[in-house]
Amino acid sequence: MTDARPRTSAGRSRRRRRSVQTRRPNHWWWAVAGLAAVAVLVAFVAGGGGGGGGGGLSGATTVGFVGGDLHSLVADPADPGRLFAGGHQAVSVSTDGGRTWRRVSTLDAADAMGWAFTGDAVWVSGHPGLSRSDDGGRTFVRSNDGLPYTDVHAFGAGASALYGASPRAGVFVSTDGGRSWTTRAERAGQAFFGRILVDPADGEHLVAADARSGPVESTDGGRSWRPLGGLRAATWVSWAGPQRVLVASGPAGAATSADGGRSWQPLEPPAGATLVEGSSSDADLLYAAALRGDSAEVWVSRDGGRVWARP
Repeated sequence: MTDARPRTSAGRSRRRRRSVQTRRPNHWWWAVAGLAAVAVLVAFVAGGGGGGGGGGLSGATTVGFVGGDLHSLVADPADPGRLFAGGHQAVSVSTDGGRTWRRVSTLDAADAMGWAFTGDAVWVSGHPGLSRSDDGGRTFVRSNDGLPYTDVHAFGAGASALYGASPRAGVFVSTDGGRSWTTRAERAGQAFFGRILVDPADGEHLVAADARSGPVESTDGGRSWRPLGGLRAATWVSWAGPQRVLVASGPAGAATSADGGRSWQPLEPPAGATLVEGSSSDADLLYAAALRGDSAEVWVSRDGGRVWARP
């Protein structure tokens, strides 16, 4: 009896050691797997896959995240394959004609409505005011110095002037690159929305989208405006080639004019599309966008709007 107890205790000890040795590799496996998962997560976030945080652009996706509404779809005049789609919450950019998109994190909550492209900058306007990019639209910084009011619903630029419009301040202009601003029309521009077009051949000739009056025109640098017809309300205007004007207004549809607004022809965008954007260098290249969930779904037409397809 006395000899059996030590042998039993030793046997149990050996069995416990063998059991611990058998289980130990499992603990190491889970530790290694956990470290690998953390490494993948860190790489995913660092590469921009986690959304719009950090640096300039997020990881590429097949749709352009904008949030709960869609305010703008604009093509770079110098590169019509580069598109920006914007809403209250976010802005996304495509450099391949709408096939892939990256979120511009520095425009989160910028409420992107109006856009302008100058020789050295990209501008966007919204409720927080103006944001400016000096690196080709990769990153933006706020630029509100001298603004009469920061809620800027419409924006545009010509060779020598920047134009803005606000519900509280009317139409205002800067001739020194945005360092100072002068009011041009206090009562006009209060319902302007989106881009203000500036005629490249005449810096005093402007076209804007008025949510109450449709497309409107100024021939004196924004001091006075007159309706152009086409649509009874408008939320977006665009050039299509050097002479054609496009106007869109959500469910009200879209129209185009090749004679400065004297006559209009209806344009049929894809079902659900609320914005139509043209290329100032190619009258046949058009883009259209609709809000699908929290992202902009974009179509392209290469025949002036007769046939539309996803990029």
